[in-house]
Amino acid sequence: MCGEERELNALAAYADPAGLPATATHRFARLLNLDESEDLDEIAFAHRVSDGLPVSSVTALGELVGRARIEGRVASEATLHRCRKSGRALSRSHSERVYGVARVLDAVGTAFHGDVQRIRDFLLRPHPLLGGESPLDLALASAPGADAVLNLVWRAEAGVAV
Repeated sequence: MCGEERELNALAAYADPAGLPATATHRFARLLNLDESEDLDEIAFAHRVSDGLPVSSVTALGELVGRARIEGRVASEATLHRCRKSGRALSRSHSERVYGVARVLDAVGTAFHGDVQRIRDFLLRPHPLLGGESPLDLALASAPGADAVLNLVWRAEAGVAV
């Protein structure tokens, strides 16, 4: 599946909640281009992240929000190249960063009902309630950064002025 087609399938799918996997774990797996036939419950997914996600998960996120915005930020280009060449998984810390971005994409996809342009605009535009940083930059910086973005999205969904 080409990048543009995957982008439309993965993000636009949020326009039809009935077509999405029922659990957050399975939605994350879809965003990260993991094998959906795997029986991933929350515990199995937690182990999958701690054992290391495949480099293809970084590629999948890059297809959704732009390769240059993800690759080199989650892990250095050299690290990604070595992992691809050797078939090794990402380290735990890199995998947790990828997971944090997937959580943010899932929440934003839900909040913006799969509107790809609005999702991208929100992710890339600096936000005053995030210290002037863009949600994507903050989510890529650290787990607490991803949490701050998630809290902003959840407050907006709850009707709090953001």
